[in-house]
Amino acid sequence: MMSRRVLLSWSSGKDSAWTLHVLRQQQGVEVVGLLTTFNEAAGRVAMHAVRRSLVEDQAAAARLPLWRVPLPFPCSNADYEERMRTVIGRAREEGVTHVAFGDLFLEDVREYRIRMLSRTGIEPLFPLWCSQADTPALARRMLREGLRAVLTCVDPNQLPETFAGRAYDAALMSDLPPAVDPCGERGEFHTFCFGGPMFVREIAVQVGETVSRDGFCFTDLMPVVKAVYF
Repeated sequence: MMSRRVLLSWSSGKDSAWTLHVLRQQQGVEVVGLLTTFNEAAGRVAMHAVRRSLVEDQAAAARLPLWRVPLPFPCSNADYEERMRTVIGRAREEGVTHVAFGDLFLEDVREYRIRMLSRTGIEPLFPLWCSQADTPALARRMLREGLRAVLTCVDPNQLPETFAGRAYDAALMSDLPPAVDPCGERGEFHTFCFGGPMFVREIAVQVGETVSRDGFCFTDLMPVVKAVYF
């Protein structure tokens, strides 16, 4: 069977991290890199607001190269699609056959991914795709198998801002309002994954200040710098 060379769309959150774990358990799949878009003015992942240095730590812990895509701020849809076409062209030249996404059940998002990759020679993969009813079981499985994450962004129209900065764990699952998807697939929250079976080591982070900006609540995560003694 011909090996599929997969570039993984990497948001820094739990779903993309779990997608990496799932892909690595499949025969005939070689994950060749992590593809992340950054706000080039802030040096952070869009929406997740995670520092670029922490994403670089994730890539090192996953033992994979990081494909950085800088986006202007503000970024129009046309700007985004132009820069993605460039990186997909590079991927094709380097023998990538598929781009994988950690999407769960939003049909419009899936259709957009498919449309963006049509006629590029590269196919989309959706390893976690499931029904909305399946996400509670998916969340429990991720936690049971060792995934560790923290909420970096909360939409206060869907979830109280006090959830920003909390650990993604069983206690949080119990506290989520009934209307909130436990994986945050409708944008209720976004996460940073700092530990789990997809990494060779945990990424040490410190939870910092939470601020409100552009209608969302963002919690800053900072890398923990180990002291050096002489």
